Parts: sequence; C-alpha cells; structure tokens
Amino acid sequence: MRAVTIKDGDLVIAEHPDPEPGSGEVLIKVRAAGLNGADMHQRLGRYPAPPGSPQDIPGLELAGEVAETGANTFRFKPGDRVMGIVGGGGQAELATVHERQLIPVPDHIGWPEAGGAPETFTTAHDAIFTQAGLRSGERLLVHGGAGGVGTSAIQLGREAGAQVYATVRNEALRDRVADLGATVLAPEGFTEHGPFDVILELVGAPNMPDNVNALNTLGRIAVIGIGAGAKAEVHLGALMVKRGRIFASTIRPRPLEEKALTARAFEREVLPHLASGAVKVPIAETFPLDQALDAYDRFTAGGKLGKIVLIM
Repeated sequence: MRAVTIKDGDLVIAEHPDPEPGSGEVLIKVRAAGLNGADMHQRLGRYPAPPGSPQDIPGLELAGEVAETGANTFRFKPGDRVMGIVGGGGQAELATVHERQLIPVPDHIGWPEAGGAPETFTTAHDAIFTQAGLRSGERLLVHGGAGGVGTSAIQLGREAGAQVYATVRNEALRDRVADLGATVLAPEGFTEHGPFDVILELVGAPNMPDNVNALNTLGRIAVIGIGAGAKAEVHLGALMVKRGRIFASTIRPRPLEEKALTARAFEREVLPHLASGAVKVPIAETFPLDQALDAYDRFTAGGKLGKIVLIM
C-alpha cells in the first residue's frame, strides 16, 4: 500500500506492506483521512504515536470500507462504510482498526465529510459534554472557533440548547463561523461578554488568566489546545471564589476501552445530528494522497474554516 510517510521531518508517499487485521480488528480500505494539528507535531517529532500504532505514518482519523475482518470481530462485515479515530496510520490506502473504535457512516454522507468528522467531533463532544457536562441554557465559549474542533463544538453546543460564543481572530471567517450558530467575538476583550459556564480552550496559555476572570460560578475550563503556549499564570484565588474547575485532555494516548466509550458516545449523541444534516463537517479543501505535502502546507498556512482532508 501507499501511505504518507515521515522521513527526517519530511513527508513522502512511500510503499509499505499491507497491514493485516489482528484479533478484534478490521482492515479498512481508506477513502478519506482528515488532517489535524497532531499530525503537524508528529511530523516534527514532537508527538509520537502511541505504542502499537505506526510511528512513521500520520493520521488520527479515517473513513472507508471494511475490506477484511480479523478473528473475534462481530459487528462489521466487508463492504460496510465506517469511520473512526486511530492512534496513527490513517493517511494510507489501508489501515487496521479495532472494530470497537469504529462508527457506521450513513449512506448519504460523503467520504470527505466522514474522513474529517471522527477526531474533531469526538474531541469536542468528549470535552464539553462528557467531561464539562454542558447543559441546555448554559453559556459556552469556544476559543479558536474557525478550526475543526471549534466548528464541531459550536454546532454541538447549539444543538444542545446552549448559548454559544466563539472567538475568531481572522475577520474574514467571522461571518461563516456565526452561520454555524455562535455569537462571534474578537479574541481581545472576550471577558466583557461573560460570564461563561463552559470555556473550551483550543488556543492555549495566553487566554488562561482572562478565562478565569470570565468564568461563571461553578464554571468549567476545558483545555485541549496549546498551540499558542503551554504555560500560564492564573489567579487561584479567583478560581476558588467561583468554585471553578480547570481540566485538560487528549484522546490519542487513551487505552482501547476509553476510546471505545468515546466512539459509542459519538454514535449515540453526534451521529444522529450528522445523519439528519443538522450538524455538518465544514470542508476547507481536499487533496489527493499524492499531494499530501500541499495539504500539510495548506493546514499550517491557517486562514481556513473547517477541515483539510486527504482523498485516497
């Protein structure tokens, strides 16, 4: 098979042996694979894949057809359309995935949307609902609302009945983010629009002091992105008075059991919205596998709304 391959910080399309599904696994003929910030870090050697996943083939999410099933598989059969998150190896023509991490793809959802949905929607749902417990009527603030996780969180918050706000630095994208259901704010001065019950931090350390100031009583701050910095100083006294909570999370290093739980939560609470069309996967641009380097350059250039997706 061919796959995006990391060699000394560069990207090439290289041949690899076809993977074989083990116990509980299925072999996927990959049709589409979304790009994520973690792929950019892995390329630079800053975010290695977890044990058991390919170290030189990036890709945290994929969609495709089941080509073959391994022993002790019970749910999916060859030809089924599926999508899911993986520890790595998604940006290839073939990939093996444990069937408990997979989610069925409705027939009317295209491959680019399916390939760009699992990582961002799983991450957003896990942070704001499973962990932060967002409820109808609460006020949600999403920092970095134009990215993949940001657009996912905005739509899920809207569908849950929350009042959604989002900071977007690129003025050219603000109207399109607002169309997803958020009141869009400039990154500077967002505290004036608080207090917020849940703050989804996708940017990093620079926002943290003001996040605490903008937090409502019993508010929760979910940190899942640190691209702008990882170290921040916060006023713990202010956090104590508000009885607030700060937590941070990633999904990639979790064991199979925990990833399976996120897949079932996605299937139960996100998939119906995708299937009905109430929630969509904004696609910024697609690239064929042979143009993976161009896709990575487009991702790092910024100024996009939604997902960059490789099409196999």
